[in-house]
Amino acid sequence: MGGTSTQPGLPLGIGHIRTQTHDYWRHGTITLFAALNYLDGKILSRTEPRHTHVEWLRFLKQIERETPADQELHLIVDNYATHKHAKVRQWMERHPRFALHFTPTGSSWMNLVERFFADLTQDCVREGSFRSVKQLIEAIEEFLEVRNEEPKRYVWR
Repeated sequence: MGGTSTQPGLPLGIGHIRTQTHDYWRHGTITLFAALNYLDGKILSRTEPRHTHVEWLRFLKQIERETPADQELHLIVDNYATHKHAKVRQWMERHPRFALHFTPTGSSWMNLVERFFADLTQDCVREGSFRSVKQLIEAIEEFLEVRNEEPKRYVWR
C-alpha cells in the first residue's frame, strides 16, 4: 500500500487500466486488520508490518479488550491460513464468546468489512502519495478517526 511519484498516473478509462509513472517508488506495505461492528458501523483496527498468526492473535486480543465482556462476537473471515493456525484455534477454545465464520473461497463480497476496505482504498489510499509506511499508517488512522466519528453502517441488499 502506498508509494510516491512526481505526478499521478493516468486514471482508469474505458478499455484502459490505471497506470503509474516511471518514477513510482513503493515504500513498503502494511497489514490492516479491521473489525466492523455491524450494529453501529464503527471500525476497530490495527496495523501490523506482517499478517501471520502472531499479528492475528494480537488483533483478537485487542478485540477482546475493547468490546463488552458480555457480548458474543461473530467474526467473518476469509480462508487465509493465518486464521486457522493451531495457536489461533487454541486461543479460540479459551475464548468461547468468539466465533469465526469462514467465507467460501472467492466470496469476499459476503464479508461486509470488505465494503469498508473499498471505501478506504477509494477515499484514502488510491490517490495518496505516501513517502513512508509511517505516513501511510497516519493517513489510515486519520481516515478511521473521522469515519468512526460518524460511522456508516453497511447493509446487504
